[in-house]
Amino acid sequence: MSGAPDTVPLPSGERILLLGQGTWHIGDHARRRADEIAALRRGLDLGMTVVDTAEMYGSGASEELVGEAIAGRRDEVFLVSKVLPGHADRSGTIAACGDSLRRLGTDRLDLYLLHWRGRIPLEETLEAFIELTESGKIRHWGVSNFDASDMTDLVSIPGGDGVAVNQVLYNLTRRGVEYDLMPWCHRRDIPLMAYSPIEQGRLPHTGALREVARAHDATPAQVMLAWVLRQGAMAIPKAGRVDHVEENRAALDLELTSEDLAALDRAFPPPTGPVPLDVL
Repeated sequence: MSGAPDTVPLPSGERILLLGQGTWHIGDHARRRADEIAALRRGLDLGMTVVDTAEMYGSGASEELVGEAIAGRRDEVFLVSKVLPGHADRSGTIAACGDSLRRLGTDRLDLYLLHWRGRIPLEETLEAFIELTESGKIRHWGVSNFDASDMTDLVSIPGGDGVAVNQVLYNLTRRGVEYDLMPWCHRRDIPLMAYSPIEQGRLPHTGALREVARAHDATPAQVMLAWVLRQGAMAIPKAGRVDHVEENRAALDLELTSEDLAALDRAFPPPTGPVPLDVL
């Protein structure tokens, strides 16, 4: 894929796959449950073994669905969940992690994230993350929706430089992180994980994106995913149907040319100055 690897290293040296599966809004509707479980399992079959969820998603319903989907296949999965900032004091984080593990039907998380920065001091959350790591309930910890100043605050705390990932909103139409946050993380070998890499399906109907897609006999969504992966960010697109998962997986095989990238830059220019962190 344009010379880009299919994996990215965590600061620990462990490599994880660039393309995984998100679950925001999965588990919200009982009538979709069978399709969503089938989609997640198909993703595992295709090697999309990073699965991201959170206690917030469906108030735990997403985690329960993920637990059912990965039952019997836990060791294949790099499993990610998140603690809400309102739960993120020391005891609350440990309790929230236990609840997530129970819903997911597992004894460990591969990555546990603070969903966004709240009022509870980061020191308290970090104490809990360290305790959870030492007890084997989580393997790595990280953050989500942290901008460059938040990351600077985090790594100034003793032990804060152990952060493994920052998960942020990033896609072709939301490139603000490229100005300061992405370079900051790259200098410290902290990977970015892009949520909503296809902008939740809100794609332009004309223009460069469609033209690049036509040139490669691909879909605009595949081009958007291939572009995110080309930037070296992990991506966790959500898919509730098997055909959608298969479409996402094919983005790994899409080789964008320098001409494609230049056309996309003209249509979706990179930032020329600081931009407030986008969130959904």
